[in-house]
Amino acid sequence: MNVKDVTDRIIAACQIPPLEKTCDLLMAGDWDCEVTGIVTTFMATAEVIRDAIAKGANLIITHEPTYYTGWDQTDWLLEDEVYLRKQKLLTENQINIWRFHDRMHMVNPDLIYVGLNKELNWEPYRLPNRVGYAIPATTVEALAAFLKQKLNVNAVQIVGRPDMKVERVGVLVGGSSLGFPTEQAPMELMRDKNLDVLVCGEILEWTLCAYVRDAAQFGLNKALIIIGHNRSEEVGMKYLTEWLAPLLPGIPIHFSEAGEPFTYV
Repeated sequence: MNVKDVTDRIIAACQIPPLEKTCDLLMAGDWDCEVTGIVTTFMATAEVIRDAIAKGANLIITHEPTYYTGWDQTDWLLEDEVYLRKQKLLTENQINIWRFHDRMHMVNPDLIYVGLNKELNWEPYRLPNRVGYAIPATTVEALAAFLKQKLNVNAVQIVGRPDMKVERVGVLVGGSSLGFPTEQAPMELMRDKNLDVLVCGEILEWTLCAYVRDAAQFGLNKALIIIGHNRSEEVGMKYLTEWLAPLLPGIPIHFSEAGEPFTYV
């Protein structure tokens, strides 16, 4: 089975109408290359590429960009040393990279949330909307500690009172908390679904973060737990291996953790 065969099977399984514009594209390699093994990952970093080589896999399925911009544009990189070294590593080892982002979030249920729910064991708590949960009563601080342990988060940020009681939790993975489809959408979600706390990947300090801080300073039961883009989505790529297995029998499928990029001091 070649790269095109593999990606065609994945796209067909998503049952999504054709997309006029998508970042789910072949970022490196050759459609006709026979697939020896697959690695799923949050991001095809240099270390993930080396791990795929060590595993004998020549197709990396990545969720996030390979070339540092949302649309993986490379025109600005053609003489860049970082890009050239990455291309050398890929071409010398005949590694193919296909991005699986848009359809992964559009499929029902969203495959990133499927992985997150499995890792947290939160499926029984899920509310009718895909991002809300009614969990057993706890505190912001205890919930942050739980997420830190379950998702292997090195540092958690909290906005609001750590001792605040919470039950209704919203989760906005990755960059959705930055404002999608509008800047105010995360705040409207929090208000309209009567959420006590939002767990999110990333923030802008003058939008959602400022809204929750004001709410807390007015004495309202609102808080924010920020775990980072990588930590909120990588488990989705971990469990993607299970979703892919029946689609691609006979092809070894592995997960390679990109990990969060920060060192904390």
